[in-house]
Amino acid sequence: MKKRKFLIMKMKAFSLTELLVVLVIMGILILLALPVLMPLISKAKSTEAQVQLNHLYTLEKSYFYLKSKYSTSFDEIGFEHAKLTSEGGNANYKVEVIEASATSFKARATAVTDFDGDGIFNVWEIDHSQKLTEVTKD
Repeated sequence: MKKRKFLIMKMKAFSLTELLVVLVIMGILILLALPVLMPLISKAKSTEAQVQLNHLYTLEKSYFYLKSKYSTSFDEIGFEHAKLTSEGGNANYKVEVIEASATSFKARATAVTDFDGDGIFNVWEIDHSQKLTEVTKD
C-alpha cells in the first residue's frame, strides 16, 4: 500500500517553457552588458604585457650592468617566455626584443588574440629608459 502512495505523489518543478524564458532573459542581459565590459577586459589583459615588459626591462638592465651591453637573447638575460594561448598556454602576448645594442634596447609585446574582435591586435613597447608605451590600442 505504501508503494502506491509514493508513486502517486507529484514533485514540484519548473516547466521547460519557464526554463527557456529564464535563459532568453539571461542571454539578453549578457548581450547588453558585453559592449560595456569589452574595454575593461582588454585593459585587464594589457596589464599582462606591461608586467612582462617591465620584467624584461629589469633583466636587460641587470645584463647591461654585468656585460656593458644589451642582448636580444632571452637565454642570455634569463627571460623565460610563458606558453602562448595559441599554443595551449595562458600567455596572451608574444614578447620579443626587437633591437639591442651597447647603449639601448627596445622590446615589444604583441597580442596573439584580438580581444574585442575588431581585427586590431594590442602592441606595447619598452625601451632602455623604461619608457612603456602602447603602440597599437585594441
